[in-house]
Amino acid sequence: MSLWYRILRALGYKKASDRLSFPLDMEAIHALQDLAEQQKRTKTEVAAELLAQALAQRDAAEVNLSLWRMLTEREQQITALVCLGYTNPRIAELLMIAPDTVKTHVRNILAKFGLRSKAELRHTLADWDFSAWRE
Repeated sequence: MSLWYRILRALGYKKASDRLSFPLDMEAIHALQDLAEQQKRTKTEVAAELLAQALAQRDAAEVNLSLWRMLTEREQQITALVCLGYTNPRIAELLMIAPDTVKTHVRNILAKFGLRSKAELRHTLADWDFSAWRE
């Protein structure tokens, strides 16, 4: 079985003859029809695009989780505090380390994620819940 079909099976798709199908509730069907009409496209085109976007988001989430797990415990703490909007001096104060140490950790974190700024890091992990790290 190909990787594509394993992904689809994990998402609940069932193969009926040569066509993939899955159940949709009426609300989802109407929303899909409305979206297709607004975009002047077929329901099939819109559904395929939505599925592709969902799979891309899932892939990105898995990559981000994998990168998170590669961080040291201290880097995870600093990442969480950065994502909560704390400044380097405040992070240094909370963790009782030097501001330059925070700066070094942030630089290493950004390199591991392949990002250039704390703003990009916050955007990348915007849907993560870091509330447990609040002071």
